Amino acid sequence: MGQVFRATDTKLKRQVAIKVLPPALATDVDRLARFQREAEVLASLNHPNIAAIYGLEESGGLMALAMELVEGEDLSQRIARGAIPIDETLPIAKQIADALEAAHEQG
Repeated sequence: MGQVFRATDTKLKRQVAIKVLPPALATDVDRLARFQREAEVLASLNHPNIAAIYGLEESGGLMALAMELVEGEDLSQRIARGAIPIDETLPIAKQIADALEAAHEQG
């Protein structure tokens, strides 16, 4: 839920991802709670296959997560290019399983 943008953290001089809750959802109490919960869960995780969260901010009625920017193609883009060979699929599946296991262990 939300749009993700590439941004520059001007204070720390690094590229980050900014995930913004769309304005249409920012007034929905349930969506705000889910967004807050997502931030809390991400903040509790420290895993190489899960993007780190740097902060949760509110400004002008918008909610945004500042997160680690992960370069490269996402899984949906890779799938859109066509069938994924098994030798490429297995490492991807392992990374996903490892990340899910770490998240599950945190609740």
